Amino acid sequence: MKKLLANALLGAILTSQAGAADNAANWPHWRGARDNGSAQEGDYPVKWNATNALWTLDLPGKGCSTPIVWEKRIFLTAPVEGEDALLAVDWNGKLASQTKFGVEHSGRNVHGSGSNPSPATDGKSVYVYFKSGHFAAVDFTGKILWQTDLVQRFGKDSLYWDYGTSPVLTDHDVVIARLHHGESYLAAFDKRTGDLRWKVARNYETPIEGDHSYATPLLIHHQGKEAILVLGGERLTAHDAVTGQIIWSCANFNPQAKKNWVPVASPVIAGDVAVVPYGRGLELHGIKLGGLGDVTATHRAWLRQDTGSFVSTPAEYHGRIYLLRDHGLERGVVECIDPVSGKSLWRGEFPKGSPEYYSSPVVAGGKLYAAREDGVVFVARIEGEFELLAQNDMGEQIIASPVPVNNRLLIRGEKHLFCIGL
Repeated sequence: MKKLLANALLGAILTSQAGAADNAANWPHWRGARDNGSAQEGDYPVKWNATNALWTLDLPGKGCSTPIVWEKRIFLTAPVEGEDALLAVDWNGKLASQTKFGVEHSGRNVHGSGSNPSPATDGKSVYVYFKSGHFAAVDFTGKILWQTDLVQRFGKDSLYWDYGTSPVLTDHDVVIARLHHGESYLAAFDKRTGDLRWKVARNYETPIEGDHSYATPLLIHHQGKEAILVLGGERLTAHDAVTGQIIWSCANFNPQAKKNWVPVASPVIAGDVAVVPYGRGLELHGIKLGGLGDVTATHRAWLRQDTGSFVSTPAEYHGRIYLLRDHGLERGVVECIDPVSGKSLWRGEFPKGSPEYYSSPVVAGGKLYAAREDGVVFVARIEGEFELLAQNDMGEQIIASPVPVNNRLLIRGEKHLFCIGL
């Protein structure tokens, strides 16, 4: 237990971001202030439906990005009249501003859109990226501070499906990862000006689709300095945030050279271990952080080949990993996993159904929230053991992840943004 608590504390240090990590009232990135899909404090609702929300906002078009929140201002991306746009919504559900960036490239997949990446904020500006290539910084009034087009500058991606990797913020830069067949890259841009700070290639020889990635990188710290943790190309790599150069690399995620083993879910960190879903939901890897150079032989902590998630990113809460099986016969199964050993501490299950889970689970106030694609949001108690508490039908497709912040739950459906409270 002492070792587990020490690892949890180290995890908070490794993943903290300046000015955001300890602010429970904010959700500044896709997976929250600590990039772990959990809110450490607060009291959140259990039972509700689409008709008794605190408020409901009609959305102008289909987007799948998860909203973010800073000081009771909500930001989300969506198409507006055929253009990529950022919406700012006040705490009462009123549209505060709407900023357009150019023609949208709509989604190819029924579960996707041109607005898959979530915005990110440092409390000063909001940074957005779209499938079209539109990349911009916006102030809190909706004014564009700078804008560029990465598709025009560096070429289209060759992903089979819709781009969904969200921007990552360092102290000085906003980082974009585009990992696909051909010229993959990681690039950092000055947050104030949009000027290119560095751009490094990240190309590896893999079986078909193994060089693609839809996962979002993580900001970590290596020897007291910022680093970017990236999953794709059948490798987990840590890059220096100042130069982009690789610090360490862990390979051997696909030793049997299987085709179409593409990462969609992102890693999550607990203590000094990165828990990495892989193999289309068939595997779960535990990788120790740190080291220099090729750490494949030294930093692999454990491997599970009997569980995993394909699309849904696991959550970390109080030093434990909460994994949602999202596809296949095991969909709806929840496992609590010790990140040190990789062993399951308990296993629970949501009611069976044919719909799958594209949203990622979140934990708040000791409860796990999981949205199924048909619009049902399950709530379960997870501290001690699993107990199903409620299933709430929102009446429309849900792909985005729930956002627990400031004692409210934001749920982005296909047509509406719902705010649920006690």
